[in-house]
Amino acid sequence: MLTEKDKIQLKEKGIKEEQVTEQLKQHRSGFPFADIQRPATPGDGIIVIDKKDEKKYLDIFSDELAKGLDLCKFVPASGAATRMFKDLFAFLETPDVEIPEIASKPPFSEFFRRIEDFAFYNDLKKYLPESLDPETVKGKKTLVEAILTEKGLNYGKKPKGVLKFHRYNGFERTPVEEHLLEAAMYGKNKDNVSYIHFTVSKEHEGLFNEVLENSREKMEKQYGTSYKVSFSNQKTSTDTIAVTPDNEPFRLENGELLFRPGGHGALIQNLNDLDHDVIFIKNIDNVVPEHLSGDTVLYKKLIAGILLEYRERIFKILTKLDDFSTLESGINDGLEFIRDVLKRDVVYQNILKDTHRKERANRIREILNRPIRVAGMVKNQGEPGGGPFWVKSQTGTISLQIVESSQIDMDDEEKKEIVAKSTHFNPVDLVCSIKDYRGNKFNLLEFVDPVTGFISEKSLNGKPLKALELPGLWNGAMAHWLTFFVEVPVTTFNPVKTVFDLLRPQHQPA
Repeated sequence: MLTEKDKIQLKEKGIKEEQVTEQLKQHRSGFPFADIQRPATPGDGIIVIDKKDEKKYLDIFSDELAKGLDLCKFVPASGAATRMFKDLFAFLETPDVEIPEIASKPPFSEFFRRIEDFAFYNDLKKYLPESLDPETVKGKKTLVEAILTEKGLNYGKKPKGVLKFHRYNGFERTPVEEHLLEAAMYGKNKDNVSYIHFTVSKEHEGLFNEVLENSREKMEKQYGTSYKVSFSNQKTSTDTIAVTPDNEPFRLENGELLFRPGGHGALIQNLNDLDHDVIFIKNIDNVVPEHLSGDTVLYKKLIAGILLEYRERIFKILTKLDDFSTLESGINDGLEFIRDVLKRDVVYQNILKDTHRKERANRIREILNRPIRVAGMVKNQGEPGGGPFWVKSQTGTISLQIVESSQIDMDDEEKKEIVAKSTHFNPVDLVCSIKDYRGNKFNLLEFVDPVTGFISEKSLNGKPLKALELPGLWNGAMAHWLTFFVEVPVTTFNPVKTVFDLLRPQHQPA
């Protein structure tokens, strides 16, 4: 039962009572596992771009740009870098007697040996005492403290986007600046304006603006563009209620209900607020120095070209369906697209059962008039994360979806076998079309599959709790979009999940 105090709390957060009721119901019932049918593989759900087709897709992209295609880059960048430094935080808590052994083995041995190879080292030096002896236990802990805490860089509390990742000749760049570079390389509009949108935490906006103030003007001159940068915060109305292990609302010591951020799926609201023809989506930490950006830029243009090719075909079909003189042709083209491109044979057969042309046209329109996404997929490299599968929905429709491992019942031997046969994984590399064939923006919230969230076990002040994550941004939040997968090279996937990743060759100077 919600108290009057609870209702005031909900109102302040912009959360409706029925949302809480529904979430409590979901906590009790749980979410169904994804009904994966088979992995998406090359030739069966994953497009592999032939070398001879590269020019075609690049030309489609450049032609549409010349006509005034409105581009934007959307970068989820809310998270603090706490997890990136998890091992260093643990190092600080380690008893001194154990430090020599830990520091002598990877990854710490390389970390201390190559400390000067980090792009942030020049800044770090300012906080290190001249008498520092990095060979001693005290010296090592002092150095780590200077990276993580307010005694130095305070990187442990800052967002990844503003940390110095890459060193150039005489300067360094943060992920924010590398995304600015990318925006200029493939996201520049006809009028040389590069739109880029970061989702950030409210308390970190100042840090992002600081980076922009220091680099924007110089980069605009260097890359011949004008940057239009915008920010948004994850909305408190998308927070979800936490519960006890017995599925009762979890209350804080002051009696208030505990709400937690609903995961990256909440960002569908932020994406829905943008108004552009085509939007590129990529995580904040998946960046490389400029000398390695060639494949990234090429494949962004290629998958955008594929998106635009499919979009034109779909728009032509839908336009034909609006005119009586071209209705029959539109129906035939639509049926062919549903059968041969979307591979929805059951849907195709069901439409054929409709005897009236108007009914057929309405069914085709309902299937094709949706947001479109093309997602790059990388060959399996043992990296954690979701993957591309053919999935059966609760209505029986089989379509391409990105599925997280937590959505799959690995106790089911059949599903386990399907996962074992998968060849690719999702690096979060998307190009999206969010307007319909008449130029109207879709309401993206209408295309979310609400049963694709998941529940995880957490704790607060030593007390166990259950947290509810909304359908992920590129999973359930886009479940009812038209989806196409394209193989992209592993060179386009270089995330920095831990500080040690910055020592990999792809994050070091040329």
